[in-house]
Parts: sequence; C-alpha cells; structure tokens
Amino acid sequence: MTSVANIDEVETDVVEIEAKLDKLVKLCSGMIEAGKAYVSANKLFVCGIRDLSQQCKKDEMISSMLTFIKHNEQMLISSFNLFQILFDQAQRSIKQQLHNFIKDDVRKFKETKKHFDRVREDMEIAQVKNAQAPRNKPHEVEEATSTLSITRKCFRHLALDYVLQINVLQAKKKFEILDAMLSFMHAQYSLFQQGYNLLDEIDPYMKKLAAELDQLVIDSAMEKREMEHKHATIQQRVSDFSYDDSKVEFNVDAPNGVVMEGYLFKRASNAFKTWNRRWFSIQNSQLVYQKKLKDSLTVVVEDLRLCSVKPCEDIERRFCFEVVSPFKSCMLQAESEKLRQAWIQAVQASIASAYRESPDTYYIEHLDRTASPSTSSIDSASEPRERSARGETILQRIQCLPGNEQCCDCGQADPRWASINLGILLCIECSGIHRSLGVHCSKVRSLTLDTWEPELLKLMCELGNSVINHIYEGSYQEQGLKKPLPSSSRQEKEAWIKAKYVEKKFLKKLGSTEILINGERKSERRWSVKKCRRHNSATTVPKTRRRYRQEPGSTSPSTLSSAAAKFRRESLFCPDELDSLFSYFDTGSGPRSLSSDSGLGGSTDGSTDILVFGSVVDSVTEEECEVSEDSSGEAELEAEPETSDPEDIRDLHPGMLLYKASKARNLPVMAEALAHGADVNLVNDEDEGKTPLIQAVIGGSLIACEFLLQNAADVNQRDARGRGPLHHATYLGHTGQVCLFLKRGATQNDGDDDGQDPLSIAVQQANADIVTLLRLARMNEEMRESEGPFGQPDAFSEVLISPVTNHCHGRWFFFSSFQGNFSTIVSQSVTRPPLKSSAVYTGPISS
Repeated sequence: MTSVANIDEVETDVVEIEAKLDKLVKLCSGMIEAGKAYVSANKLFVCGIRDLSQQCKKDEMISSMLTFIKHNEQMLISSFNLFQILFDQAQRSIKQQLHNFIKDDVRKFKETKKHFDRVREDMEIAQVKNAQAPRNKPHEVEEATSTLSITRKCFRHLALDYVLQINVLQAKKKFEILDAMLSFMHAQYSLFQQGYNLLDEIDPYMKKLAAELDQLVIDSAMEKREMEHKHATIQQRVSDFSYDDSKVEFNVDAPNGVVMEGYLFKRASNAFKTWNRRWFSIQNSQLVYQKKLKDSLTVVVEDLRLCSVKPCEDIERRFCFEVVSPFKSCMLQAESEKLRQAWIQAVQASIASAYRESPDTYYIEHLDRTASPSTSSIDSASEPRERSARGETILQRIQCLPGNEQCCDCGQADPRWASINLGILLCIECSGIHRSLGVHCSKVRSLTLDTWEPELLKLMCELGNSVINHIYEGSYQEQGLKKPLPSSSRQEKEAWIKAKYVEKKFLKKLGSTEILINGERKSERRWSVKKCRRHNSATTVPKTRRRYRQEPGSTSPSTLSSAAAKFRRESLFCPDELDSLFSYFDTGSGPRSLSSDSGLGGSTDGSTDILVFGSVVDSVTEEECEVSEDSSGEAELEAEPETSDPEDIRDLHPGMLLYKASKARNLPVMAEALAHGADVNLVNDEDEGKTPLIQAVIGGSLIACEFLLQNAADVNQRDARGRGPLHHATYLGHTGQVCLFLKRGATQNDGDDDGQDPLSIAVQQANADIVTLLRLARMNEEMRESEGPFGQPDAFSEVLISPVTNHCHGRWFFFSSFQGNFSTIVSQSVTRPPLKSSAVYTGPISS
C-alpha cells in the first residue's frame, strides 16, 4: 500500500507541475510578445524625442537635454537591442526548453501510466475470475490460474518500467527547470551589465541635470508664489475700481508690427447691410481683417495715411465708428465705448506714425481731393487747397496761444495733438498717455489729421496750455517737485500726468486768498466771477444789442416771445451768426493774448471784501480779453456789470463756481471749477433747478456750451419748469446754440411744463432761423424712422453744416433763397420716401 500511495502522489504531482509549466510557457510567450512591442515603442519614443527637440529650441534647459538625447540616439537604440537579446534568450531557455520537457517527457510518462493502468485492471479481472472458478470444473480452474499468472507477470514487468519512468521524470524535472531559470538569469544579467556599460558615460550629465532640476523646482515654487501675490493684488485693484472693460491699450511701436487687434463687427456693403464679426488688426500702416485666424488677410485700408476715422452716433447700433478712405468707407462696431475709443485712437496714432515714417504731402493732397462729404463737413468739396491753407492757419493760431508752443506736460516743442475737453496741446508721447486715462479724463485729437468743428477750434483758442497749467500745476513748485522734460522717460511722464489730471495733486485750494483792510488781513466774505466781455467780429453787422437777464419767476413764454420779436432780423442766418458758429476765425485779427480777465484764482481791489474769480493770472499779460461773439450774433449790453452777483463765501464750492462761471462765459474759471471736482450736471434748486449748461445758454456763450458738452454735460437735462438747454436757446433766439444742441442729439419733441416744445416756442417768437433748423431736424428724424436701419447715411449734418459753411464773396450763407418750398431743396440732394406734411417748412412765418 505504501508503494501504491507513493505512485499516486507522484502522479498527482506530475499533473500539477504539467499545468504550472504549461502556464509558465504561455506567460513567457506573452512576455516575449510584449517585450518586442516594448522595444518597438521605445524606438518610436526616441523618434518622438528627436521631433520634440526641434520644437523646444526656445527653452535652453529642455532643448539641451533633448539635444543630448538626440545625439545619443544610437546608444539608446543599442540599449533597446539588449532587451531584444533578453527576449530571444527567454524564447530559447524558458519557452522552448520547458515546452519540449512537457511535450516529450511528461507526455511519455502519461502514456506509460495509461498502459500501466490497463494492465493493472486486466490483472484485477484475472484475479476475480480465478477466485470465481468452481471446484467441480477443473478445466475453468486451470484456465483462470493460467490467465492470472500471465497477467501478474506482465503487470510486474510493466510496474518496474513505470517506476523507472517516474524516477527519470523526477530527476529530469529538476534539471530542466533549473537550467531554464539559470539561462534566463544569465540573460538578465547580461542585459543590465551591458546597459550599465552603455549608460555609465552619461552619469555625470544626469547628476548635473538633477541639480538643475532641483533648482528649477525651487525657482518654480517662488515664481508661483509671486504670481499668486500678483493675482491677489490685481484682484484687489479690480475690486477697488468699477469699470465695464479691462484696460485696453495699443502699441504703435509693437515689435511684431501689430498696433492693435481684436474682434469688431463690420457692416457689409450688400443691400441688406448685414453685420459680421471679424478679427481686425492694424499692422504695417494698414487696416486688415480675417474671418478666421487661419484665413488670409483682407485689406480694408491700403494706406492709413489716406484715411480718417470718426465715431458714428447717427445709426441705430451703439459703439460704431467709421474709417473713411478716398475710395470707400467701412462702418465698424466695437463691443463697448472704451473699445471704440481705443480703436479710434489706435487708428489715429497709426496715421500719425505713418506720417512720421514717410511724411509725403501727396497723401494729404490726395485726401483733400477725394474726401467724402462726411469727412469734410466744414469745407466745400471744391476747395481742398483752401481747406489745407486754412488748416495751417488754424494750427498756427492755436499754437500762438500762451504756452501752446510746447507740450503742456513735458515741454516738447511743436505739439501736434490736443486734448479737446481740457483745451491743451500735447506731444505724441503725452497724447498716448492721455488716451490711456480714458475719455472721461482726456479726449485726444490730432491737430493735423482730424476734422475740427469751428466751435471746437474756438474752444481751443479760449484756453491753452498756460491757463490750464495755472490750474493743474498751481502748487507743484511749493511741493518741491520737478516737471518732466522732453527727454524724461515715459514712466516719469505717465506718473506726472496721472498725478496732475487724475489725482490732481497740484491744485491750489479754492478761494484761499485774503485781503488787507485797515492794515489787517481778513478773509473775503463774498465772491463773484469776472464776466468775459466780447465783441462782434463781423464788421458789416448792425450794432443791434440785447440783454437777457432772467429773474426767478418773472419769465413767461409771452414775455420772451415779445422780446424776441423786437429783435427779429429780416434775413435768415445773418453773417455775424454764421461767423460765430461755423467760420474758422477772421485772418486779420491776429493771435489772441490771454489777459488777467481770463485768468484763474481770485483777487480783490483792497476796498471790498469780494473775492473775484477770473480777474488775476500770474505771469500772464494784462490786456482786455476780447474774443469773437460765439452765441447767436448778439453781443452783451455795454452797461452789463463786469462781475456776477456776489455770493456768500460759505456757498463757495466747485459746483456753484462752475454754475456762476458758465453764465459769466469765463472758461478759465469753468476749467478751474471742473478741476476741483465740480458736477457738470449740477442742479441748482435755488434757481429753478437750472444746470451749468442752461446758465451758459442764458449767458449767450456757444463756446461755454461746447466746453460743458465736451466735459460730459447732459444736453437733455431739464430745469424745474421742464425746459432743457434747447428750450432756453430757442426762447433766447440763440441760433448757434440751437445748431450745437441739435448736432449733439438734443431732444426737441418733449414739451415743458407749459406744453411748449422748442418748435412751438420758435414759431411763437417768429424766429425763422430756428424754426428752419428744428423742422429740418424733425424731418431728418422722420426720414430715419421711415427708412429703418438699412437707410442711406444721415444727410442732416450735410445739409446743416456743409451748405452753411460755404464761403461766397466774403459772406456766409445758408441758401440763396429760402422763402420757397424747402422740400425741393432736400429732394435735390438725396431721394427719400414721402414725408409727413408737418415736417417741412414751406413758407414764411408770420408773427
């Protein structure tokens, strides 16, 4: 039984080892296949490193590492070939050798076992038959005994062979398995030994790279902390300031030549006037766009020197501006007002830069010859040479003002840029800094490249660098500061400009002077504003003068109508009125000098305690301030007081100072009040809710109105009686101011508390000039409503400005004959749909 048990144990062991060896062979096959794939993948990986080294040339550290790997590519491939040798050895030593052991020895053992089991079963059957043989049948007993003897002998012989086979298999099993494992281990050893020998030579480089990597990790952590700190700082600044858009900047001197780029909506030139979003950029003195970033560029403007740019407020869409060239115009739309201003300024700066790089007068002449009416609204299309000559004259006049021969902020000679809401001249670098402040602080224009309205030119001649610097630089010397020079860095200039105009660090305290009475210094108890006296520049105009002084509660439409009827003129738009609003200045008058009357601060005569603003300016010549009348042709009465009514010093604040100065037509004092933070839309509840703009209308100064509008005055803000600036200008018969307010989008359809709209007021006063303007504006609105968003460009400005400013025999005229049917004149210029009959003035007005 012991031998049988041993045999059974051996048989079980053989079955198990066969299964394990068979599994090992299969795993080895999988390893070999995966190894071959691994070698192939490694070779492809090396090729990828080679390609990456071409892409990462900008990073010195990564590039050096990848270049080193590229140069040692053959060495890496050799190391991968060692893996191939390992897998071949595994193929021979494990897979093939063990497979042969299973196939030959184990299978032979299993066949011997089967034969042994059959013989054993035969012997057991013979033993059973021998035991069953009966005694009374000798023949069967003999046959059973003989069969048992033969079977037993065969079994014993086969059992010896089977035991021998078992012993041989047990011995060979140890040999085959150990030999296969040892061969595989030798292959592994050879792999790593040879691999070590191959890579040992790059060990110093790897150690050096590891040290650099450690330092890189440290630097990266420090950089991350710095970026997190900057991120927190920026977030804090963002939370401190409220604005709609991120800061938009452009760079004329960008290394890649792209001054500015971004998405804009472009109006198509097809019949439907569709708007499409395109990627625009200003580069190489061209305006280009593309539908997608990979598409080719489409040139909108071939040469920016031949174009001009202007905002468009007369279309339905917001934030639109137009780029006009001699051959075509392109209507564009930005996403916000800040972006629109940035694009306009970028185009203007690119134009200026193009002229600096190649100042060819041909382009200027060509622009004059081919300019569209919308870009030359203040000139006749037939007078380009006269326009050019006048432009130079205007430039000279503005530059002849005190301080205007150099930049207001750095002193650079021959400034060619202006801030129209401040009234100063700037150099190109300072103008760029002013642009970055935003249009709420400074509106920048070019003296040579932009179109200038006459009232804006007169506004520039009312102020000037000296006047504004007396305001904004009043105390910088007392603070021990130095003004930047033309050679100063941009950072110094930018810091100075921000401190001057944004932070306003150099302003003197408002109303800080004292007077000497009976040998003692006493502070003033009252204050007033010096009124600027004006005279009529037209030599052929009758000296008709009138005075408008409104007392609270004493004005009625009938009273004003009768007063206006008294001074009604016989002709429409007489020369003095047109000259005050639209002409470029009398060439024989010479440059205007600022006097103490147009200065800043306050002074007294020593005999009174009244502080008079606008009567003293240090370092400015003392002569009478006389400028051409700029409202509607009527000058002030000769007996008008020189100052405004005195006010209690306790009521002195920037808003009230602006309010009084607006009526007094004293622009320097108005500028000083705005510098001290005056609310340009202040509502004076003690004076029927009037605003500074309404006061400027009452004072009769179109230039004061223009100055307030340039500084964000609301053209439609009403007083307590429901009258806006347009109502007051109509009551007073100030045609020039009516023109200005209509150009600035004043609403004329709303009535005041008496139910009177501006047109009704003008009809009551029998003022044909203003009736004509208001009806023309109303007709223009109905045209736009009837045509919808796809109508032709607005012709109102062309009819209002261009015909008015044509010069004929020394006089300014509107139309040769206006008493006929005005609708026929409109139909000559543009074809329109039928209009409402109420929109057109078709005959003279009767009182």
